[in-house]
Amino acid sequence: MALLIILWLIFFILSFGAAGFIFVSMRKAALRPWRIKADESYKPRVSILVPTYNESAGIRFKLENLNKLEYPNELKQIIIVDSNSSDPTIDVIRDFMRQHPNANIQIVAERERKGKSAALNLALKYCKGDVVIVSDADCFWPPDILHKALPFLADPKVGAISGPKILLNPQQSWVTKTEDAYLQSMNLMKLGESKVSSTLLFEGGFSAYKKEVLESFDPYNTGSDDCGTIIGVTEKGSRALFVPEAAFFTIFPATWKGKMNIKIRRASQLIRVFTIYVLLLIRKRVKSAKRVVIQGILLYLLVPVVFIPFLVTTIALLLNFPYFAVLFSILLIPKVGFNLFEVVQNYLLLFIGICLLALNKKFIFWEKPEDRALLTEKMLHQYMLI
Repeated sequence: MALLIILWLIFFILSFGAAGFIFVSMRKAALRPWRIKADESYKPRVSILVPTYNESAGIRFKLENLNKLEYPNELKQIIIVDSNSSDPTIDVIRDFMRQHPNANIQIVAERERKGKSAALNLALKYCKGDVVIVSDADCFWPPDILHKALPFLADPKVGAISGPKILLNPQQSWVTKTEDAYLQSMNLMKLGESKVSSTLLFEGGFSAYKKEVLESFDPYNTGSDDCGTIIGVTEKGSRALFVPEAAFFTIFPATWKGKMNIKIRRASQLIRVFTIYVLLLIRKRVKSAKRVVIQGILLYLLVPVVFIPFLVTTIALLLNFPYFAVLFSILLIPKVGFNLFEVVQNYLLLFIGICLLALNKKFIFWEKPEDRALLTEKMLHQYMLI
């Protein structure tokens, strides 16, 4: 019994203690002032890339949202890169272009669907802007996002910025409620990492890169067009920042199945991303954000593996000593229970991602999740996004 309890304590500390210490330290760092030279007058020419595949139902909303941006048209280039859609996506875009001839929209069409990063790399060849910005077709920006976010890129040490994801349907179900709470915690983490040096976790809803540091999207072929692209930024010694001013809006699945479809793919991508960071650290090719890289390797590669024996010893203790369940009465507190459920779920998803990597299973294509059907024009009008 004593040995089992000792093992349980060791695995508990390694699983939750290390993660808790990192979260608390990053939350504290998030309160620090920025150590960068932002310039509100910084107005570079931008190229906005929107990858599409069978987005005919909602692409007009996206185009209306981009057309509402408060940024000079002569400094704004919009490229829609379509991956051989089998629906009328391109027809809808062309119709919008005819109605808005000054919108400066260009279509780049792939003949064969090869994946999101491949589509973005094709579009990159047509970019004329000094800053390249990526936005998914189901993500929507406040009109002043460029005025608020781009000044952070004025600092010569900053190579990329991204912002927080805000759900359009946070109260729709327990799934969206837990996701909303999870996003708020992760945003604190990413802000703290950015204040320390850089964050390695970017979002596809708004990711902006100085073209001078962007040789290609996902250069190591991790399957992640956002986090995988940041690897190249850190290799060049540039900072990648999470900035609250770059907030964007999107919908999220209301069912657990829909959430899992997104989370498993994301977990698999993150495992591949941090495996690359391990190799780069060994080769001494990480030129910035070493502390954050090491933290990420611990959180996304080591802790999920340690969590499995913690789970096994927990079950063994419950089977042999039922009174041990008293310790878990803290889960009856709603906020604690929700947060712990999310943490445990993410550990298991990351472990599945490690297994998928071992089996060399990779998500090449991004699929249209169920959340697209939840998006309504009323939602977008409510937040004044169109």
